[in-house]
Amino acid sequence: MGMFERWLTLWVGLAIIAGVALGLVAPSAFAAVAALELAHVNLVVAVLIWVMIYPMMIQIDFAAVRDVGRRPQGLILTLVVNWLIKPFTMAALGVLFFQHLFAPWVDPQSASEYIAGMILLGVAPCTAMVFVWSQLTRGDPNYTLVQVSVNDLVMVFAFAPIAAFLLGVTDVAVPWETLLLSTALYVVLPLLAGVLTRRALGNGAALAGFVARLKPWSVVGLLATVVLLFGFQAETIVAQPFVIALIAVPLVLQTYGIFAIAFVAARMMKLPYPVAAPACLIGTSNFFELAVAVAISLFGLHSGAALATVVGVLVEVPVMLSLVAFTRRSAHLFPDSAELF
Repeated sequence: MGMFERWLTLWVGLAIIAGVALGLVAPSAFAAVAALELAHVNLVVAVLIWVMIYPMMIQIDFAAVRDVGRRPQGLILTLVVNWLIKPFTMAALGVLFFQHLFAPWVDPQSASEYIAGMILLGVAPCTAMVFVWSQLTRGDPNYTLVQVSVNDLVMVFAFAPIAAFLLGVTDVAVPWETLLLSTALYVVLPLLAGVLTRRALGNGAALAGFVARLKPWSVVGLLATVVLLFGFQAETIVAQPFVIALIAVPLVLQTYGIFAIAFVAARMMKLPYPVAAPACLIGTSNFFELAVAVAISLFGLHSGAALATVVGVLVEVPVMLSLVAFTRRSAHLFPDSAELF
């Protein structure tokens, strides 16, 4: 485990503080970056997200999908949680809290945008950070790779329709062109780039060396994205900490609730620990890079939807690390865990 993974909360926390501080000190610089967009897609955010995602996509081996038939249960759990449960519970929690419980404190327009941001988080299952969570829990890296590979294939076809359906159900206008463009830009093209890179380099030492050289850039991309996002939202965050707390409540409930569903199901299915651990965490974690990018594309940098996805970043790292710790402590409840700890 590298220094980045070991001190993940610290690095992300420092990036958040730096982003807010820089956003307050130099708002004009962030305004200039915000103006660099094409077809509602912010070009700087797009580049940083590509820098972050591309090294992860190279590691996805679709040839490994052929081996799923031998141990399909973990993959079935992942797919059911990610696509049949998680998006809909996130939308339901958003509506419950912002159209009902928190309605006295939030105006209807802002509430609608917060719900939209939460929906985009719920429809985006994690791609990049799952490898970190799996490593921290000592999950099976090859099986994690298969889960991520299949998830990304499903995402290519399911992200836009499910997001559009749930946004429509909550009365948010859906610009289909922007949604499809975002799916192509942040899912389809990085996947294709990863496949082509694997094909060019093969599966041996050349590929491993290339990924190792790119990995620090992925970390730089993550931290720079966090700085930029919190810089964009700095004035809102400082002016409305109460709103940040309100958005965090359903997001935290969603994360722990989805984990509980996956954890209980994994135990009932008697999954071996190295498969159960990543299966529980992949559905719990979000592909916040995609959610943030799509929220910015659909609603704008300073929208409530973008703010909600940024709060998702704020919530995700500490909550996921607490679930990693719980998963490790609970390893004895699953088969095949004794030799790992």
